[in-house]
Amino acid sequence: MTVRYTGMAEVPAVSVAKPHRPVMQAVTRGMMCRCPACGEGRLFSGYLAVNPVCSTCGEELHHHRADDAPPYFTITIVGHIIIPAMLAVEFLYRPAIWIHMTLWLSLTLILALGFLRPVKGALIGLQWALYMHGFDPDSGEDLPVPEPMATPR
Repeated sequence: MTVRYTGMAEVPAVSVAKPHRPVMQAVTRGMMCRCPACGEGRLFSGYLAVNPVCSTCGEELHHHRADDAPPYFTITIVGHIIIPAMLAVEFLYRPAIWIHMTLWLSLTLILALGFLRPVKGALIGLQWALYMHGFDPDSGEDLPVPEPMATPR
């Protein structure tokens, strides 16, 4: 395949195929809070803080862009569990309002905190598998912008 430019000679088009990264495997590894590349190293250094580099394989993880997606997906998942359960309990047993408040608020909090970390890991695994947001070694557009140097006074 060649590319023609007006007024120039033919230039061969270069397309470098990147190695295939299995999406489901990377998402599953991320959901298990493991490195999406090797599945051995820990993905998180804290509750939601991502390790900058995998301690096992050396894969750079610092340039992920999870941002607001994990809380959004977590809210969606938890809402789809809590709302039907709450309606079923209301229609079957008709408990007092204080029972609803105690049960559903605590269950919502527990589920949200329980799902948030695996959802963020799965999203990072998806980004890694699809060469998104800095996980593409050939793309320079997603690299972090260096911080400006301090000017002396």
